[in-house]
Amino acid sequence: MSAFNHLGQCVTDLERSKRFYCELLGFTLERELNPPDDLSAPLMGLTAPLGFTASYLVRDGLVLELLHFAAEGKVQPFRPRTMNEPGLTHISLSVGDIPAVLARISEYGGEVVAGTDIGNAVFVRDPDGQLVELLPMAYRQRLDAKGQR
Repeated sequence: MSAFNHLGQCVTDLERSKRFYCELLGFTLERELNPPDDLSAPLMGLTAPLGFTASYLVRDGLVLELLHFAAEGKVQPFRPRTMNEPGLTHISLSVGDIPAVLARISEYGGEVVAGTDIGNAVFVRDPDGQLVELLPMAYRQRLDAKGQR
């Protein structure tokens, strides 16, 4: 037996990222933990000190864990990836008004990815470069009506 727990994402500025996901995209802060380095470092394959904080944000059953490392030199710089590289590629969210969200992306430290707005979907980057696909709420409602996710 298994069950979904959360997705983890490393961020460079925890407050900025919480603001982006909570205020702009409708997540709610569920809890925040500061686990000790003696447990976190070996689990993550890192060397202490970490200064680790885990913030758990929730939206529509999705739990997004923002991982922040406050210790000097613990965060690697952003490296753009293409969609055909192995690993998780993006987060996809439905929003009520895509143009309204796009108009506010830069205010929250993100950016709209040029050339991706195809009218019913668009990619943006969060403040640390993570791709987020925005779809209309009507798309989600159609899936819900069909019993799909």
